[in-house]
Amino acid sequence: MTCIHPTAVVAAGARIAEDVEIGPYCCIGAEVEIEAGCRLQAHVVVEGRTRLGAGTQVHPFASLGQPPQYAGFKRQPSGLDIGRNNVIREYVTMNGGTSAEGVATRIGDNGFFMTGVHVAHDCRIGDNVVMANNATLAGHVTLGDYVIVGGLTAVHQFCRIGKHAMVGGCTAVGKDIVPFAIAAGNRARLRGLNVVGLRRRNFSRDDIQALRNAYRLIFLGAGTFSDKVEAVSEQFRANAVVMDLVTFITADATRPICTVTADADE
Repeated sequence: MTCIHPTAVVAAGARIAEDVEIGPYCCIGAEVEIEAGCRLQAHVVVEGRTRLGAGTQVHPFASLGQPPQYAGFKRQPSGLDIGRNNVIREYVTMNGGTSAEGVATRIGDNGFFMTGVHVAHDCRIGDNVVMANNATLAGHVTLGDYVIVGGLTAVHQFCRIGKHAMVGGCTAVGKDIVPFAIAAGNRARLRGLNVVGLRRRNFSRDDIQALRNAYRLIFLGAGTFSDKVEAVSEQFRANAVVMDLVTFITADATRPICTVTADADE
């Protein structure tokens, strides 16, 4: 049986599963869908075309599905789609998308979003992502599966951060960060492979060593960047993990890639 506190305001039309808990002073909009096992503790606002996936826990003063923070945006937001079993802590904000085709801002499953995190319009967040306190994503950012973003880190719009990457705290990210890497600094630069994370996720020793070798060739070797990527693609074409790294780099030639070299303003 749905447990809705008498002080909560739930608009007619909201679709709420039978075992959902909605705490004191929550506000739920008419187009919201809340799936089984969700719990909204208190003072939570969920608006727009927002779906909360099963088992998601939302802590006080979170605001989900509000319109994009984009001064030129005049249409109806395209919505916010939040996956299963996420933990959304206090004062987290996640905004609806701007897509005219109705593509929502997307949050994957099993994420952990600590106090003060902001996810802007049209972001694409993978599964098992962790964002520490006050980490912020601008619009159209993509985070791969198992990405960790440190506290007080800001990610520029349209940046991509590849799966299993880790971004240190107080980092300004203005370029794409490749999968499996550690990045930190202002501006961000690569600091090596996320070896500890890869071991915890049961990557084989052979794959980790192959990634080490590929990383050294691409980011520390001599020659032009494109030539080094092509050489690694040829040498490691039979290794799926290294090819994930190559595919990320070559997927969008317009995007700058974070390297080991510091930007001039650091």
